[in-house]
Amino acid sequence: MTTEREATPTPDVAEPSEVRTHKWGFGAFLFVFAVFVLSAVVIGALVSAVAPQAVGSPSVIVIGTMVPTVLATGVALLVTKLRGNGPRIDLRWSMRAEDVRAGFKWGLIGLICTTVAAFLWTNLVGDQNAQSAVGALVDNQRMPIALAIAMFLFVWLIGPVCEEIIYRGLLWGALERLKWGRWAVFVLTTIIFAVSHLEPLRTSLLLVIGIPIGLARLFTGRLGASIVAHQVNNFLPAVATLLVAVGAMPA
Repeated sequence: MTTEREATPTPDVAEPSEVRTHKWGFGAFLFVFAVFVLSAVVIGALVSAVAPQAVGSPSVIVIGTMVPTVLATGVALLVTKLRGNGPRIDLRWSMRAEDVRAGFKWGLIGLICTTVAAFLWTNLVGDQNAQSAVGALVDNQRMPIALAIAMFLFVWLIGPVCEEIIYRGLLWGALERLKWGRWAVFVLTTIIFAVSHLEPLRTSLLLVIGIPIGLARLFTGRLGASIVAHQVNNFLPAVATLLVAVGAMPA
């Protein structure tokens, strides 16, 4: 007879994973990252060639920030469709109630850690060097309210979904396919997540940001928890970006 203790699931513990049968691996992640970098370069080159006066304009900032990330994410999802079993199986995609609870927990932990780390890092390197790439773009740059809201929603909600699909989804699955242990996968994906933002002065801070997000993925075994954790962690930076962009707060 099943007891109540046996029937109650243990929270935040990774479930046994199915045997991976997808044909994509680490090369797929490198290809997706190349799409991200090259699309950003192409957008910058096209704007410089066709409308150099528009470089640094609000619309170009929004396009240059969103399009490469969304395009790379679309390629990642396409890879799982063409070379695997789709994102639900290959990327451990889910959004259950327990994923949301775990994501909020790890996201709040991350928000506290990130706030403390950002304060210490800013005091160490100065305000300008501590800014994110997006923060630097909107620094002293007034945006129309529609574009500012679009940037806010991207930083808070859409960007985290995209980054989690790429790093804690595609990259994580590629390393698991190589038979890496789950803690080794967590460590390497966290490091690559921080380094691949291409912000050398903020790499240490990005490592702090990535740890609780990665732990949400590690302990639940699913992508939904890390997405929620990432979104919770990004909420205050997104609000700050919005206030700066509309001129309600000094940069």
